[in-house]
Amino acid sequence: MATPGLNELRLDAVLAELQPLRRTPAGVPVLNCVLAHESEQIEADRPRAVSVELQAVAVGELAGMLAAAAPGMRIRATGFMAAKSLRSRAPVMHLNKIEFLEGN
Repeated sequence: MATPGLNELRLDAVLAELQPLRRTPAGVPVLNCVLAHESEQIEADRPRAVSVELQAVAVGELAGMLAAAAPGMRIRATGFMAAKSLRSRAPVMHLNKIEFLEGN
């Protein structure tokens, strides 16, 4: 059984899309982006090619750091999943940590 409250995602991805940096009414920086991931995973003892694009958001200091990046850069992203809004239950990754990977 899963641990109650556990919600962490770590993903190596390419920054597929970066929206312009914006600010909340309180002045907090926010940046929305799309992360693209491709890899080979093992499922039922067999290799499987996987590909996914995921909406993500960075808030605060992390948003400013991500705003300096460019589409196509490779990152390791760590964060948690949440619904986009009360009206849209679509998943969005909220970034807590970003590492820029070599080869950018």
